[in-house]
Amino acid sequence: MDRHKQAKSGLRGTIARLFDSESAAGILLIVVALAAMVVANSPLVDAYHELFHHPLGWSPVAKLDSLHLWINDGLMAVFFFVVGLEIKREVLDGELSSPAKRRLPVLAAAAGMAVPAAIYLAIAGTGELARGWAIPAATDIAFAVGVLGLLGPRVPRSLRLFLLTVAIVDDLGAVTIIAVFYTEHLAFGWLAAAAAGLGAMIALGRFRIDRALPYAVLAVLVWYAVLHSGIHATIAGVAAAMAIPLRLNRHGESLLLRMEHALVRWNGFLVVPLFGFANAGVSLAGLGWAGLVAPLPLAIASGLVLGKQVGIFGAIALAERLGFASRPAGAGWLQLWGIALLCGIGFTMSLFIGALAFPAHPALVEEAKLGVLLGSLIAAVLGFTVLRFARGDRAASPA
Repeated sequence: MDRHKQAKSGLRGTIARLFDSESAAGILLIVVALAAMVVANSPLVDAYHELFHHPLGWSPVAKLDSLHLWINDGLMAVFFFVVGLEIKREVLDGELSSPAKRRLPVLAAAAGMAVPAAIYLAIAGTGELARGWAIPAATDIAFAVGVLGLLGPRVPRSLRLFLLTVAIVDDLGAVTIIAVFYTEHLAFGWLAAAAAGLGAMIALGRFRIDRALPYAVLAVLVWYAVLHSGIHATIAGVAAAMAIPLRLNRHGESLLLRMEHALVRWNGFLVVPLFGFANAGVSLAGLGWAGLVAPLPLAIASGLVLGKQVGIFGAIALAERLGFASRPAGAGWLQLWGIALLCGIGFTMSLFIGALAFPAHPALVEEAKLGVLLGSLIAAVLGFTVLRFARGDRAASPA
């Protein structure tokens, strides 16, 4: 009996440690993505599509009349809100808070977005498919950290921190791309309403209001206005996050840090997995070699696998060669190559941009999903393999 209790206690402890670890959300996302693929290629496929795409009829927001739309345009605003909080924290008081700290991750992230986009356009051409140029430009933080978690202490902390910082800059770039390149037919009245809501949030900060509820109410109103403005609704999440104050109150607490801490687990264990399950289900029925090497999936997969590693690894090597910035402390070149490969995991943001790029062409959205999943899988396997056998460099320059 005692052994049974000890076993149960040990299992509970293991589960608790798993969900407390930073890699847990990434591991869950991997499981969810695989589950979506299995369901989409099983007799449950019709029920899967019915669940997410059937009109709700009773939706309180007319523009969101399916579960899929509520997840992509509603829940994902929470994802972008958390991303916005992370970006603001890092810029004001983190790894992006000084020019010296920003140099290498900003350069690597920029190259890691530009080279995949160039490779994509070289393969996809300049026609209708050109709208998807940004799909392979994004890195999925949760997925990449999940793979790192499987490697344990083999990867030095400096490399993990570098990956996170590059991914955060990458997210900022992806958000900018969505706002600038995937926005059409602006409704200026709704934009004015959103601006007024953001102004009210900023005013709360000026008056040193540190309760979360007023900000949350105004953030929902901003989201509703942006939803009707022509800009994608998830941009409201980032905009609202920028209005949350980071400063400490008289109790030594920061509202931004409190909100980030409260939402990060919901984001990692509910919002992103729901998005992954709703969007990763790609049917492979009748798919042959011709389908895998079709221009769109081939361009995306090549951008993720080749473009990311060439852009990021090349930027690191060039920066060190020119004395612009030093590589992370204790990191060997083989490890840096492995990290560059892992940056080719583009799951969440890439799937999201794929849906925005081809809204009137469901078949192209499915092809884009295939390219994202294929490229991300190859990048994950290659990155894991390289890092599994790579060794650090004690003589590496300090970061």
